[in-house]
Amino acid sequence: MNVVNVDLKDELKRFFGFKQFKGEQEKIIQNVFSGRNTFVIMPTGGGKSLCYQLPALVCEGTAIIVSPLIALMKNQVDAMRQVSDSDEIAHFLNSSLTKADILKVKKDIQDGKTKMLYVAPESLTKKENIDFLTSVNISFFAIDEAHCISEWGHDFRPEYRRLREIFEKISNVPIIALTATATPKVQHDIQKNLNMLDADVFQSSFNRDNLFYEIRPKKEVEKQIIRYIKGHTGKSGIIYCLSRKKVEEIAELLQVNGIQALPYHAGLDAASRAKHQDMFLMEDVDVIVATIAFGMGIDKPDVRYVIHHDIPKSLESYYQETGRAGRDGGIGECIAFYSYKDIEKLEKFLQGKPITEQEIGRQLLNEIVSYAETSVCRRKFILHYFGETFDEKLCEEHCDNCKNPREKREGEENVLQLLEAVLLLDETQKSKHYCAYLSGNVTSDIKAYKHDQLPTFGVGKEKDEHFWNAVIRQVTLGGLLYKDVETFGTLKLTDAGNAFIKHPTSFKLLKEHDFSGTDDDDSIIQTGGKEGVFDELLYGQLIDLRKTIGKQMELPPFVIFQEPSLKDMCFQYPITLDELTHIQGVGTGKAQRFGEPFVALIADYVEQHSIERPLDMVVKSLVNKSGLKVQLIQNIDRKLPLEDIAKSQGKNFNDILDEIESIVASGTRVNINYYINSLLDADNQEEIFDYFNGAETEDLITAYHEFDGLYTEEELRLVRIRYMSEVAN
Repeated sequence: MNVVNVDLKDELKRFFGFKQFKGEQEKIIQNVFSGRNTFVIMPTGGGKSLCYQLPALVCEGTAIIVSPLIALMKNQVDAMRQVSDSDEIAHFLNSSLTKADILKVKKDIQDGKTKMLYVAPESLTKKENIDFLTSVNISFFAIDEAHCISEWGHDFRPEYRRLREIFEKISNVPIIALTATATPKVQHDIQKNLNMLDADVFQSSFNRDNLFYEIRPKKEVEKQIIRYIKGHTGKSGIIYCLSRKKVEEIAELLQVNGIQALPYHAGLDAASRAKHQDMFLMEDVDVIVATIAFGMGIDKPDVRYVIHHDIPKSLESYYQETGRAGRDGGIGECIAFYSYKDIEKLEKFLQGKPITEQEIGRQLLNEIVSYAETSVCRRKFILHYFGETFDEKLCEEHCDNCKNPREKREGEENVLQLLEAVLLLDETQKSKHYCAYLSGNVTSDIKAYKHDQLPTFGVGKEKDEHFWNAVIRQVTLGGLLYKDVETFGTLKLTDAGNAFIKHPTSFKLLKEHDFSGTDDDDSIIQTGGKEGVFDELLYGQLIDLRKTIGKQMELPPFVIFQEPSLKDMCFQYPITLDELTHIQGVGTGKAQRFGEPFVALIADYVEQHSIERPLDMVVKSLVNKSGLKVQLIQNIDRKLPLEDIAKSQGKNFNDILDEIESIVASGTRVNINYYINSLLDADNQEEIFDYFNGAETEDLITAYHEFDGLYTEEELRLVRIRYMSEVAN
């Protein structure tokens, strides 16, 4: 490799404006200059790109940089052009270019103006590109996001595995491979595939001590996200979702709630993606809602939070995506929402894939489940996964588990039971099998191996499989067991594990998280969630006010606001009529007619008691059912039988009555007299109508007993709808 004799620090200052190198950057660059193959494992934000950018600028010839995404190439080329006085300094070659663009790129390379050429692996395989590159002076090859080479990597790309043979056709120059995430297994796989087992490896610590890690149960997740963002107004953040549909929904929901947000996914056209990315970089919007297609190499240092609406498919993905927060060294908060249902969805994606790929996929999923559910220091868990040891005392409450530690109990006996089971079954099984074995669950595998006939089968049956899974996780982190990657996660004893069996010692176990009771619902947020603490004192005052107004207007109290509405006011504290319309069962009409005294009372109450109102008070829902509601009202206007309407919407009769009651309760008049007339004559209707007009309660059972069963519950309910529609609205 021809290297100009230069002072590296001078060049660093000249091109990038930095006075000092970070970490091992200088050693890595010197290694590239010496013509050695180089493998760099450096966490996001550590300055990986500079390790090939500076040598490319200084060396003779053009460096070929293999990059997996068009958006990433564009971003990096733009960045390089800003450090130079010439746009020809860097180009990319991919499917987005016209023939004229390609000719211009090739001419600039031939003229010696281009120091860096970013290419997609697919572009490298084309014969015309190989022929062209063999005719020019190549300084070295760089492979960014090198984990794409490994089948064990989280973004495996088959075309990456052909890179070595293509490089050999083009030029015999050094290779520098770089990645932010590589377990020891992935690292070996990359080096073997690139035929660079002799490479000098530079591995930085995976610890990002400025990041705060937190896992939350997936409950009212959209409301939580809006509350969080409104508490971090003006800060940049990324929200990751699993599907394009969810990305669009969340982006729209944020916009509806006054948050500057844009979607980003592969389904958008290239121009929209580039525009949205640029608007985020230029701070025209605060939030990007994206699939994993966004962010690889996006150089925005001040991302203050990364939120995972859905749990990613691997710990590598999670680590890389969270690594986009706090790249400037400032605080970065990483919040992921977790539910069992998400894991089930991800498991379904694996179906139909080759068996080996399914096995790898399941093992990667098991690791992210273990991470989400563990009660140990999250930083320790991540670093252990990447082959690094970490003392959790150094976390300094930078994860939810260290900030709010779970209770510990003595687990020596349980640990011994587990390790003896692993030994007894000849270290041949995975976690799931041992959990079933210890808890006495006769699964098909247990039966097939006849393990239910062994003397210690069910020795820990007083505990369930969830408990034993937690023990396995904590014992693995404690270094007594390890998962054999080659056999897709079979548990093996370490030397320390064998020693424990011979001489058991104290082992403290942490109580694990329980993630049952999450929403597991695909519908977008509806308002009126029950977060916070219910205010009994305010509720009493609202009940009294409702009674007073009822007397003044000569109306039963329930006509004014029903109890669910009053209760929601005691969580949300609405102090304007607009805010009142976001309360469960309150529409614009009802708010206008009855709302003034209620919001006035609540405003006084909030001031007197110094109440901190929920930040998401004005969360507006995407009314994803609005189309069906409009259709329902139109069908009622056409006087269609309610049974037929229910059938057309795939619902039963009670569901339709629920919908109509909801519409009426929120303040909209609905006239179903045509349907009631077909069931009850005028006198019967008036009798029921008069009853509700003087009743203390709207309760149907009370009404049923009042009439000694003369009318069915359905008839009473229909007339109550008519009464509420005519009197309350």
